[in-house]
Amino acid sequence: MTTNLNKNTFRDFVKSEWVVIDFSAESWCTPCKLLAPVFEEASKELTSMQFGKVDVDEEAELASEFSVMSVPTIIVFHNGQQKGELNGFMPKAVLKAKINDIVKA
Repeated sequence: MTTNLNKNTFRDFVKSEWVVIDFSAESWCTPCKLLAPVFEEASKELTSMQFGKVDVDEEAELASEFSVMSVPTIIVFHNGQQKGELNGFMPKAVLKAKINDIVKA
């Protein structure tokens, strides 16, 4: 399950051990719309991690803070520290493998 985040909820959310955040713009970004159900499915399968979403149109300050220049951008955090970044649409198997690669690194 994914949690919608904003500047007020983001900091506490990413303090969890492993957190995966999807920075997207679903109102106009086709790859973001395609990634949304894939990201949701991955969140149900990678249950040891927390999954969240940030709408870059509504939370431009957060997007800027993490230098999100294109969407979708997925950032993986460990205990509040950024550990890796993924860009663009990808199938669920690829997404899960890349997230696991970041966790193992």
